[in-house]
Amino acid sequence: MTETTILAAYGLLVLLTLLLQVIGGMQQLSLGYLLSSRDETRTVTGMTARLERALNNSLVAMALFAPAILILVVLDRTGSASLLAAQVFLIARIVYLPVYAFGIPAIRTLAWLTGFAATAFLYLLAL
Repeated sequence: MTETTILAAYGLLVLLTLLLQVIGGMQQLSLGYLLSSRDETRTVTGMTARLERALNNSLVAMALFAPAILILVVLDRTGSASLLAAQVFLIARIVYLPVYAFGIPAIRTLAWLTGFAATAFLYLLAL
């Protein structure tokens, strides 16, 4: 596994998060509303709302993680440390999704911090 493979795997996890959130939204909101211009604001609740927040957080994480990986690849600075950091990031984000969806805050925060620290480490490696 390489850093770019891990980046692709994380992209798939973000897509899965989006799919789960959309499925939940379809169950809570009418199909007519989903097909409309959505001028009227409706909100989702429960797990679907948590998945929506997890998706937003995952997109921010992707926006930070992807450039770090790409910078390391372009600079040819990948190695065992960057691979380990990318693996830690991916594992943390895999843990983050279900614990956020099921509303387990302490583990969610720990998973988020772990992924954030791994991303910061990747940027340090790029300097």
